Amino acid sequence: MALPHPANIQSIMASEKQVNILMKLLDEALKEVDQIELKLSSYEEMLQSVKEQMDQISESNHLIHLSNTNNVKLLSEIEFLVNHMDLAKGHIKALQEGDLASSRGIEACTNAADALLQCMNVALRPGHDMLLAVKQQQQRFSDLREQFARRLASHLNNVFVQQFTQALLQLYNRSYFLSVPGHDQSSTLAQHSVELALPNHHPFHRDLLRYAKLMEWLKSTDYGKYEGLTKNYMDYLSRLYEREIKDFFEVAKIKMTGTTKESKKFATLPRKESAVKQETESLHGSSGKLTGSTSSLNKLSVQSSGNRRSQSSSLLDMGNMSASDLDVADRTKFDKIFEQVLSELEPLCLAEQDFISKFFKLQQHQSMPGTMTEAEDLDGGPFSRQHNAGVPLPVSSEKDMIRQMMIKIFRCIEPELNNLIALGDKIDSFNSLYMLVKMSHHVWTAQNVDPASFLSTTLGNVLVTVKRNFDKCISNQIRQMEEVKISKKSKVGILPFVAEFEEFAGLAESIFKNAERRGDLDKAYTKLIRGVFVNVEKVANESQKTPRDVVMMENFHHIFATLSRLKISCLEAEKKEAKQKYTDHLQSYVIYSLGQPLEKLNHFFEGVEARVAQGIREEEVSYQLAFNKQELRKVIKEYPGKEVKKGLDNLYKKVDKHLCEEENLLQVVWHSMQDEFIRQYKHFEGLIARCYPGSGVTMEFTIQDILDYCSSIAQSH
Repeated sequence: MALPHPANIQSIMASEKQVNILMKLLDEALKEVDQIELKLSSYEEMLQSVKEQMDQISESNHLIHLSNTNNVKLLSEIEFLVNHMDLAKGHIKALQEGDLASSRGIEACTNAADALLQCMNVALRPGHDMLLAVKQQQQRFSDLREQFARRLASHLNNVFVQQFTQALLQLYNRSYFLSVPGHDQSSTLAQHSVELALPNHHPFHRDLLRYAKLMEWLKSTDYGKYEGLTKNYMDYLSRLYEREIKDFFEVAKIKMTGTTKESKKFATLPRKESAVKQETESLHGSSGKLTGSTSSLNKLSVQSSGNRRSQSSSLLDMGNMSASDLDVADRTKFDKIFEQVLSELEPLCLAEQDFISKFFKLQQHQSMPGTMTEAEDLDGGPFSRQHNAGVPLPVSSEKDMIRQMMIKIFRCIEPELNNLIALGDKIDSFNSLYMLVKMSHHVWTAQNVDPASFLSTTLGNVLVTVKRNFDKCISNQIRQMEEVKISKKSKVGILPFVAEFEEFAGLAESIFKNAERRGDLDKAYTKLIRGVFVNVEKVANESQKTPRDVVMMENFHHIFATLSRLKISCLEAEKKEAKQKYTDHLQSYVIYSLGQPLEKLNHFFEGVEARVAQGIREEEVSYQLAFNKQELRKVIKEYPGKEVKKGLDNLYKKVDKHLCEEENLLQVVWHSMQDEFIRQYKHFEGLIARCYPGSGVTMEFTIQDILDYCSSIAQSH
């Protein structure tokens, strides 16, 4: 604002009244200011109080929020524990009282066991394990698990015993039927042989597989009881399979031998009622202690197998039969029975192995090398040590556990197969050919499925025995060749071992057609044919009644014919050698024999040829005193046509006496002699023409005469 005008100031000051009024107004204004300041001070105090209250409210709200957050977290923890560690009453009831015999009860128990396992395996958060309620709940779960595991193991053990008893009763019914006095055993065995089959365990497996999930639960929660059930199952099944398999093999042996005398041994079995009762009492006596001793079962095995031990080996005491007494039908019957035995054993083993894998939850995969060997005993090896530790086997050992269980359950298969093989070998050593082919095929099939399986290993072990018997059969044939003795009073003919080689080769070719082990047969062929060759020559050298050349000729002709007919590729060289030997000895025999009817003529011309060889010219031989024309005519006159025919007839008779009828070589030899005679005749004529030219000396018979003589003689005989 602009400064007041001086005139105005003077005017105001001039008026005192006006000044006083102004002062009064200023005083009032100051008072008003003081009041305002007081109010402002009061307001400031009020605001300060409000600020403090707002601060308190803010702090209170933070605490409330923190409390709410903690309450939410607490609720979450409580809900977690309740949701994950609370087991429904229905599950608890199922675990405590659930019916393990019905499908519905098994399903309820399975669901309850899974729920319990989930509750026990829940991953607790830090601090949960310190809560009393959690500890109490965990203890309750442990008690439920122990209670149900004990109840489940007891029930399954009772199921094992029940199944064992049922199967055992069926076996005794069958054995008791066979042992009824006065029963026609031959008809029974004939009927039973048609039913040569092992009992089917599929119904048992089907019933037990309902508990597979519960067994998996037991394996993961209480391995000790799982182990106890495993051992009890092996104990029961090994005894059951031992009885079934031995009965099966007994029927197979009776069928093979065609005799019924061994069927009487069934009468030595105990009566079925008392025997079944005795065995089931022993089994039930041990069922309460799943992990305890199985001595009662071991005693049962000794008692029950005492009467059967004689049966398994009794047929092997029979004398060896001659292969010549058996025809093709007998060998075909043996082949079919042996194939049926293997065909019954294979599915039995495979089905049991598959069941063990599914029921006991063991993986069937290739195991790591070095985990366990079959030689280690179940009661003392790593299998036992790992189980005693109560810890589940590592995955890499589960396949070994399957194999060890199979070995114990089917421990009788390999010895029974070996006994059957020994019986077949005693019946006819040539049966080893059938067994080698059949066993090789089954081993090859099993190894393609699983080279390390129990079936593959067992059949492989038995195949070693079969191969050993086959090699023994070959060695025995060679030994028999070396020991053969020929009669000094009768002609030799076809040697027995030559005929046996033909039989062996014919049988082997039919059996080994498209077989996997053809190499074994080829090696045997090589050994046998060498033995045949060597011993034919040995017998020919020792022969007194029959000329050596005839023995060699006939037998090598037979060998050549056999090899030509069978077309054995590995013996092509031997076939050519046999043909060459046959040809050589045929020619040798013909030449030797033909020297007899024209002996003087032969000697005369041998002397002529000797003089020529000494350097005398052919046309000058006639001047030699001993070989002049007169001597020639004298010798020729001794062999007129009539005498030649007579000599040939005698020769034919002699050849006929030398040769055997079965080889039918008489006409072949006679034709060769005719050709050789004509060749000699032409040779003599040539010598006469060269050494005695113009003498007019000729033989008193012609080539046509020779042909007529030979034909007439052959027809007359």
